[in-house]
Amino acid sequence: MKARSAPAPRTPKPAQDPDRFVLRLYVAGATVRSRAAILRVRQLCATELQGNCDLEVIDIFQQPTLARRHQIVATPTLVVEFPRPMRRFIGNLMTTADLVFQLDLETRRRLTT
Repeated sequence: MKARSAPAPRTPKPAQDPDRFVLRLYVAGATVRSRAAILRVRQLCATELQGNCDLEVIDIFQQPTLARRHQIVATPTLVVEFPRPMRRFIGNLMTTADLVFQLDLETRRRLTT
């Protein structure tokens, strides 16, 4: 009879950086609309968030189980996982200015400076 070894201790997850955004963008294929949404969100990450973000782009045609699991019913959908509260932006992601307003980045900048 083999002796059971003790389970490995779990390491706690590091605390999220409050200034870092975690974004998930759901798109449907390589359409013009999908490419435009990816471009706008990447632009937002580079300019407004100054690289302080983790962006995951998910094509629902290639990963339909993720779309079902996260209840994505329309594309493009941008999900802001962190900072909390979680928010979803569905549809028109055509202007970076709208995203800046929706994410309340101007207010966040004033509070941190």
